[in-house]
Amino acid sequence: MNDKPNKQHEQRLIVVLVLLLLALCAANLWFGSVQIPASAVWDILCGKEPEKEVWKFIVLESRLPQMAAALLSGAALAVAGLLLQTAFNNPLAGPSILGIDTGASLGVALVMLFWGGTLGVSEATTRFTAIIAGAFLGSVTVLGTILFFSTIVKNNIMLLIVGIMVGYITSSVISLLNYFATAEGVHSYTIWGMGNFSGVTGEQLPYFALFVSVGLIIAILLIKPLNALLLGDRYAANLGVNIKLTRNLLLIVTGLLTASTTAFCGPISFIGLAVPHIARL
Repeated sequence: MNDKPNKQHEQRLIVVLVLLLLALCAANLWFGSVQIPASAVWDILCGKEPEKEVWKFIVLESRLPQMAAALLSGAALAVAGLLLQTAFNNPLAGPSILGIDTGASLGVALVMLFWGGTLGVSEATTRFTAIIAGAFLGSVTVLGTILFFSTIVKNNIMLLIVGIMVGYITSSVISLLNYFATAEGVHSYTIWGMGNFSGVTGEQLPYFALFVSVGLIIAILLIKPLNALLLGDRYAANLGVNIKLTRNLLLIVTGLLTASTTAFCGPISFIGLAVPHIARL
């Protein structure tokens, strides 16, 4: 009897959220340190030439990639958080709980210490590539460690504790690196650690979108086994779900989504914890 009002309420809520998302996207394109008229922004998006050529560069090369990076990051971290909360049956689980983003931070810290934070403008592309590579290698290393322990530890809670311990150890190594790093290196790492969507350029955006899309597609394919896991491991096993394979795939997907976001945009992990709970409301 109450299904129809509930569905109508959900549909209205979805419409409100979509309109809010469009409003935020429009605000990101229209407002900034440089004032650009809304009509000029619309003309640029439609392919017309604006009054000032610099407006076109700002909208297409700065604000538009920034908007897309924010959308991709939000989707990636939210899905990663939902996967972990479902698998571990823990409302406090998030992408940072397994230390994957901390591993990415460790890779970036090693890069910052190696370069010393003294790269010039001509070396900016090389530096950014090195940061992305370091973040991916760091996150993959931590992910590999978690996958190794997942073959030994059969209990999800114990695996969660292992992930937390790995995160603490990685954070300690980062603190040690900061102690021996130069002032420029510490400053560069601190700026990166604040998170920044504007660092993703139009040339880098397709790669970021590719990594996130692959992770989201695999996550969608895991919907049915994860729904079975909500009823318990034994029930899921009776339904034919391969618990070990599902858990390993989940860790790989979470690592891919978290590592991609951290590598391109910096550590922005709170979204993965908050958004799944907001969606459940």
